[in-house]
Amino acid sequence: MKLPVHLNPNGGKGRGRIAFQGGTYSLAISAIVLALLVVVNILVSILPTNLTRFDISSSQLYSITSNTKSVVNALEEDVTIYWIVQADQEDPIVENLLNKYDSLSEHISVEKKNPDVYPTFAQQYTDETVDNNSLIVVCGDKSRFISINDIYLYETDFYSYSYTSASFDGEGAITSAIDYVVSDELPQLYLLEGHGEAELPQTFQEQLEKDNIETQTLSLLTVDTIPEDADCLMIYSPSSDLSQEEVDMLRDYMAGGGKLLVMAGPVEDSSLDNLYSLLEDYGVTAAEGMVVETDRNHYAFQIPLALMPDMAQSDITQPLIDENYYPIVPVATGLTVSGNASGATVTELLTTSDSAFSKVAGYEMTTYDKEEGDIDGPFAVAVSVELDDGGEMVWFSSSLFLDDGYNAYSSGANVNLTISESTASLLKVTMIGVFPLLYLAVGIGVVVKRRRMQHEPV
Repeated sequence: MKLPVHLNPNGGKGRGRIAFQGGTYSLAISAIVLALLVVVNILVSILPTNLTRFDISSSQLYSITSNTKSVVNALEEDVTIYWIVQADQEDPIVENLLNKYDSLSEHISVEKKNPDVYPTFAQQYTDETVDNNSLIVVCGDKSRFISINDIYLYETDFYSYSYTSASFDGEGAITSAIDYVVSDELPQLYLLEGHGEAELPQTFQEQLEKDNIETQTLSLLTVDTIPEDADCLMIYSPSSDLSQEEVDMLRDYMAGGGKLLVMAGPVEDSSLDNLYSLLEDYGVTAAEGMVVETDRNHYAFQIPLALMPDMAQSDITQPLIDENYYPIVPVATGLTVSGNASGATVTELLTTSDSAFSKVAGYEMTTYDKEEGDIDGPFAVAVSVELDDGGEMVWFSSSLFLDDGYNAYSSGANVNLTISESTASLLKVTMIGVFPLLYLAVGIGVVVKRRRMQHEPV
């Protein structure tokens, strides 16, 4: 009898999931949070560095970081911050922070708007509910609404179904909004469609918007080449393979300096041979089936498919290594790197133990034990490929790396991941005691024009 399989809780057709026993809830939370940390920060590196290092520590609520000062000092246009607040309802921390911004530059002004006096003012800029101490940042025809709930972030206590205060992110929200309204062009992230790709998790989508990364979908069947303004192309959890013509377009895109981010692992009743041929170009091959760990130090919650891989030294992994954190990669395809890449440098970012193996049966497996025909490891489950001509590819061999559907299974997991505040920035993933405050430094920055706009060397 094969191991139990259930459908994606979001209802996606053909997306079977192995119903892991015992530690499913803990796996879900840990995998989602750590995956978000890694992947969002690969994408956030599209932004200038002065937008990815905001100080949000509670001990420095009344300070402005040097990074914010750099953004403000580069202003050439006037920015108005409208403070929507009733009389005598001013939040003292927000007020102090706004005074700091007001004093930083002659291009920034703060205006208080009492909704009792100006009841329709905020409606010019947002359809959302505007609570006291919310902000609207405006420059010319562009604006961004900052809810007070984006300034004070809360985490949910799933035991009592209540919210508890988590952190203050006023500086991160305001500085991001300023950069947005003064920017003529924003980084463009294209999301591939047409192969049963999963929808990006809502948390991830919201973070991209906050980080001033614009997203749009792209079908390779309707274009002859990938658009020139595609600063990064993301392939997220496809359930069917690409055509050879589509893969050739991706090759051309990378050869021209394009950046590709892929999350694609085992799929049920199908294969991704054409897509994985992109890796074969650089001496990386995919094993049939899915990886099972036998070393107890390399899997989580008594689930051999919940991999806890070793991390190689790289810009992507170093922050986690420094803080002794462990990414969790569920249901992954095993990758073997031959070391014979031509015209590129391949780095194994995440690797299994030597005793790991790949279950050829995949979703049809009936046991976690090794059987005849299974493939010996070790394997990589994440690699980066840097082409000599400037193209880059980061590949995670798990389609479940960001699966938001697993949130439905989380019931009381309490895995605390408080990451160093010294490199904290905009990201706040607040799930059941999980409160990461870090963007991982990564090396897939791709928007030279954005750096030039911020007067940074490229």
